Amino acid sequence: MNTAHLRRKIDSAHVGQVGNLRRIGNPPPVDSRIIYGPIANRPQVTNLPHKMLIRLLLSCIVLGCTAGAQTPDSSQKIQALEHQLAAQRHLLNDWGGLTRFGSENTELRPPAPGESRVVFLGDQITGQWGHGGAKFFPDKPYLNRGIAGQTTAQMLVRFRQDVIALQPKVAVILAGTNDIAGAFGLATEEMIADNIMTMTELAKAHGIRVVLASLTPVCDCFGKPSARRRWQEKIVEVNELLKDYAARSGSVYLDYYSALVEGEDLRKEFTADGILLNDAGYDAIAPLAERAIAEALRKVSL
Repeated sequence: MNTAHLRRKIDSAHVGQVGNLRRIGNPPPVDSRIIYGPIANRPQVTNLPHKMLIRLLLSCIVLGCTAGAQTPDSSQKIQALEHQLAAQRHLLNDWGGLTRFGSENTELRPPAPGESRVVFLGDQITGQWGHGGAKFFPDKPYLNRGIAGQTTAQMLVRFRQDVIALQPKVAVILAGTNDIAGAFGLATEEMIADNIMTMTELAKAHGIRVVLASLTPVCDCFGKPSARRRWQEKIVEVNELLKDYAARSGSVYLDYYSALVEGEDLRKEFTADGILLNDAGYDAIAPLAERAIAEALRKVSL
């Protein structure tokens, strides 16, 4: 039975009801404040206008027909949407990412006497370090606490759990790329810097020295969206703010940017997608991180 035929049957079955509605007059429009208010105050479906009932019924039938005639492509799209939905549900339940390293942190012992523990806090650029051929500082008491997709505001939420509670001597903070990308809406350069400054002040209050890493460059070298051109100017401005604040706060400024950039672009040999670093990219910045950490540790001993 096609949709048009079904509509005619529904209309004919409710002629009397429609006539009554016309004699009484059209129902008043439904107030959205009632619909989204407490469940007890919401109108029942049977009180909805007649045409709305028809639309709801037809929508259910169309969706049912679509589900019954899935192609392999549509099945894959549905699976992808389900994964996205699960990810969004997880994000709503744990926006700050506190569960990501919660168990590992609980099992981690306090630093041994004389141990120079270092925590790297960041997003996907930090989180991917060590997942390929480029190792993440083997035989060093360094902890990677990078979570893909996170903004500076999310890192601030988990800063106590993933940095302060681990009692490091040094924290290396690399953050801001996802803010600039608009992961959760507008974020100005000053907002990004403010969040990083707050993390720095929290660390210093607990005797932790801070290394402020510059944001790494990006490029459109693989035909990705040209919006990244607009990111480049913001990256430079955030780095200037961080460099200035590092000098004023006694922190160490770690200049990843200069080692990775050519012109305004991330050098193609250091990336596979224009944002994330490849093994060559991590190999290029690892010695810089080591030197910055050594400088910070010297300050600890003063």
